[in-house]
Amino acid sequence: MFHPSPDDEPTPAELAAIEAEWPLIEAEMSLVDAEILVMTADPRPSLLDWRRLRRAEQRVLHEAARLADRPGVLRSAWAA
Repeated sequence: MFHPSPDDEPTPAELAAIEAEWPLIEAEMSLVDAEILVMTADPRPSLLDWRRLRRAEQRVLHEAARLADRPGVLRSAWAA
């Protein structure tokens, strides 16, 4: 059985970086959900499905841009 050592725990800086990235992670998960809906629509995607996909794509772009405007937060946490 695997027993993690105390050194395997994330540092406070790493946890802060994950928290800063969380809106992007959520947006990416929503995008995957929307992509799945479009790919599995039977017989074909509705206009609402396409709109949901476009909105999810825009949200990912927005969150990625927001995160890119704060590069010091992530670099300092993951550089350690």
